[in-house]
Amino acid sequence: MAALRQRVRQQEVLASLGVTALHGASFDELLQSTARMVAQGLGADFSKVLEYIPSENRFLVRAGVGWEPGVVGVATVGADLASPAGYALRTGKPVISNHLENEERFRTPEILRQHGVHRAMNVILQGEGRPFGVLEVDSRSDDEFLEQDIAFLQGAANLLGMAIERERQERSLRAALDRHQILLNEMNHRVKNSLMIVSSMLQLQASEVGDPVLTQHLTEAAQRVTAIGQVHDQLSRGSDVERLDIGRYIESVCKNLDASVAQCAVRCATQPGIEIASDRAISTALIVNELIANAAKYASPGRAGAEIRVSISAPDSDALAISVRDEGEGLPAEFDLARPKGLGMRIVMAFVGQLGGTMAVHRHDPGTEFVVTIPRQAPR
Repeated sequence: MAALRQRVRQQEVLASLGVTALHGASFDELLQSTARMVAQGLGADFSKVLEYIPSENRFLVRAGVGWEPGVVGVATVGADLASPAGYALRTGKPVISNHLENEERFRTPEILRQHGVHRAMNVILQGEGRPFGVLEVDSRSDDEFLEQDIAFLQGAANLLGMAIERERQERSLRAALDRHQILLNEMNHRVKNSLMIVSSMLQLQASEVGDPVLTQHLTEAAQRVTAIGQVHDQLSRGSDVERLDIGRYIESVCKNLDASVAQCAVRCATQPGIEIASDRAISTALIVNELIANAAKYASPGRAGAEIRVSISAPDSDALAISVRDEGEGLPAEFDLARPKGLGMRIVMAFVGQLGGTMAVHRHDPGTEFVVTIPRQAPR
């Protein structure tokens, strides 16, 4: 049971990391978030993102958690085959070393000796181009890293690798053609395709994992990735890469969810012509995605044909209102909007806060309605 809880926690970490990576966090924030999340997911004392510096044949500790001051952003580690990180970089293979003090394949880097590290695990950070470096977790404990832990760490590295490659592509495009419209549309098209591949892989894994709890988590993660991919599809089709019609976007999200939640019918009514910034549209769509998923899971379990109604409107020129209403039996008495327990509702509240919005809950007979109101422009 403890092992299952850990795997579920790791899937939640990957879902959260995917949202962070694809939502547009700054590059340095993304590196640090990845280091923090993988340490949490593995219960490790330390983690670090090592950036390869070819001119020096060494790694720079670009981000990390657990290290003493003066390590992150300053310390370097050898990148030759005699170091665990160097071996991972040179061979492209993951490295587990559960007993560094007895290790004969590599020398133990001095930074690990100084911090009392007994075991380490490394995977390569590989984009479509040259490797960025290595993602590593380290621990003082005498437990052992397992093959399942490598799968989790590699999954995190793949998400980060996608973001690293996107960062490289965006920087190159800005420098070469000053965000030329045609190339930006092409990039959005490619990002959309990449996200659809990730979503399909998650759905495939969900169908084969053989555990209902993990299947549910993987399915929800796939839906989040799909919702983000749809905004890139909208942007690649339009002439404005910075703004889009939120109604058309939400309609596409609802259509996809209507096909995936067999027990419920998702109905969507939107006011046309409400345009908002594309980054705010992504957060808005993820809010709708989570509210629909929660309604399908909790409000109408086992009730075929139940309706979930979504509406998008503009009560005035400055605000956007989103309503998601179900026909279920209502919220439990202990439900507290200020202290949500589930991952989905925590994601909703995080994005509502990020957008500078508010959320209200209305109890109906039957059902429950969540109403989110957000400014159409980012708060200053």
